[in-house]
Amino acid sequence: NWEHFWLNEGWTTYFERKIVARLHGEDSRQLSSIIGEDDLQESVDFYGKDSPLTALVPKLHGIDPDDAYSTIPYDKGAHLLYYLEQLLGGPEVFEPYMRAYITEFQGKSIDSDNWKEFLMAYFAKNHAEKLDLLNGVDWAKWFYAPGMPPVANEYDERPQRVCLHLAERWLQAAERSAYDQFSSKDIDDFSTMQKVIFLTRLAESAPLKEETLAAIDGAYALTTYRNCEVRFGWLALALKSNYMAVTDAVVDMLSTQGRMKYTRPLYRLLHACPEGRELAEQTFRRLRGFYHPICARMVEKDLGL
Repeated sequence: NWEHFWLNEGWTTYFERKIVARLHGEDSRQLSSIIGEDDLQESVDFYGKDSPLTALVPKLHGIDPDDAYSTIPYDKGAHLLYYLEQLLGGPEVFEPYMRAYITEFQGKSIDSDNWKEFLMAYFAKNHAEKLDLLNGVDWAKWFYAPGMPPVANEYDERPQRVCLHLAERWLQAAERSAYDQFSSKDIDDFSTMQKVIFLTRLAESAPLKEETLAAIDGAYALTTYRNCEVRFGWLALALKSNYMAVTDAVVDMLSTQGRMKYTRPLYRLLHACPEGRELAEQTFRRLRGFYHPICARMVEKDLGL
């Protein structure tokens, strides 16, 4: 049921990152996981670290499941599976379990207790030496504690160093208004995820000066970028800095897709800008029928309409 939504979406997110590693290398998986951690932290901050809705298995008695919808089951669930993969010996040990799990439960409906029981039974049968590790996991905290996961995963930071370094160069340049050193070549070799991490790092220092944002857009043409992940990262950074030059692009993105991952944050950020509040409300009223009913209801609540 909805309390165990992570079994659907946490596994999907974890599998997606495994597939990305097969296609583009382990560095891409590591970068995607790092981005997922940032998204998870943002969701926890939005609800509050003590909110029961930030638990991996939230108690939803008397609560509309739509009100609990966030990236938490996606990224917190994937975080748990990555943690177990590393704890139990890496992909060589964990991937055969993954295949056995899918085979066992395909076409069936299960809950988190069923999932854990099969995990324990599989390792008791195939890797009994790992049972002490599993018995040492604080399952109650992983399932029911609010906030960030009880154990922080360690990811390979090397793939993100180049994008973090570029972000630091921009922040230092902003102090001196020295932007001539940058050009589009800076990010020519960046993957999509590296570009997102670059923008996320800048957003952590928001608000940035208008001239800095104009220089960034001048160098990299981000306002007209078509990749949704990069475009969203740029627009979020701009709105956090009250950079209203991007409002046409924000409205365009809100008008051409309806994923809650992008739509809810963009409306919230636009609404939080002193000059964007009315535009956010007008845009939502015009586009309400375009969105999925759940998305429309959640945005309506976000905007206080």
